[in-house]
Amino acid sequence: MARGSAGESVLHKHLRVLQAFDTLRPFLTLTEIADAADMPLSTTHRLVTELEREGLVERMPDRTYRLGVRLWEFASRTPGALGLRELARPWLSAVHSRVRQHTQLGVLSGLDVLFIERMSTRDAVTNATLIGGRTPLPVSSSGLVLLAHAAPEVVEQTIAAGWPAYTSATIRGEGALRAALRHVHADGFAVTDGHIHTESRGIAVPVFGPHGAVYAAIGVVVANDATPPQPAIELLTMAAAGITHALEEAYLPDSAPPDRRIRALIGTSERSLDYFASFERDHPVSSPAGLGGGAR
Repeated sequence: MARGSAGESVLHKHLRVLQAFDTLRPFLTLTEIADAADMPLSTTHRLVTELEREGLVERMPDRTYRLGVRLWEFASRTPGALGLRELARPWLSAVHSRVRQHTQLGVLSGLDVLFIERMSTRDAVTNATLIGGRTPLPVSSSGLVLLAHAAPEVVEQTIAAGWPAYTSATIRGEGALRAALRHVHADGFAVTDGHIHTESRGIAVPVFGPHGAVYAAIGVVVANDATPPQPAIELLTMAAAGITHALEEAYLPDSAPPDRRIRALIGTSERSLDYFASFERDHPVSSPAGLGGGAR
């Protein structure tokens, strides 16, 4: 891997450019990208030009840039988080139809919870998360669930890095966090009353994978009032069990043919899947759009 004068890989510099964009700033000028990435304007221009050429960023008519559709294309092929999202969506929808506030699915990403799916109503309470958005692990119910089941080194890194205090209810300090994680692990759920916004309560439970590891957290954000959380906990626990069952069916033993292992992760009909499989066998170079292998 080629490296710059500061010892930073070229790939990492490209990633810094891509990370300049977020859900609240999807369109950025070249100067704004350079400021967010903390790189010289000339370096930023070179990197952005390379990313644009590969379709990873796109230039708009007003000379701003946005993330390119090709990133979505790559992400859509992974059986990881997006496969989980596909399997979990019916269960999220079932929870949302009962709660009618915010229902969301989060996964561990570094020291944050990354929300990969979310359903809301316009008159719901305040929620600080968006699809593709991140929240520090100690401040949300989903984050506490993920951290309570994470490796010990992740807990230590979280404590060393620290986290923001959004309200007076936000967990503060190592002792309080460790105590909260013990309770969450023992109880099987997390409830955070007003930890990010005073009017909102987060409730989350773990989603276990086929090998017993925690794959995700499914949660709701509802009004922070005197309503008992137990009905929501029971609803989420049922949904989490449904997602776990779907994961177990999708991730069959390695001896199963690859097309059988991936079928449950693709949201289409069985007849369509059979067509894709036959097309792949008969035309291994030129695939239909649904199973395309890359740029043509």
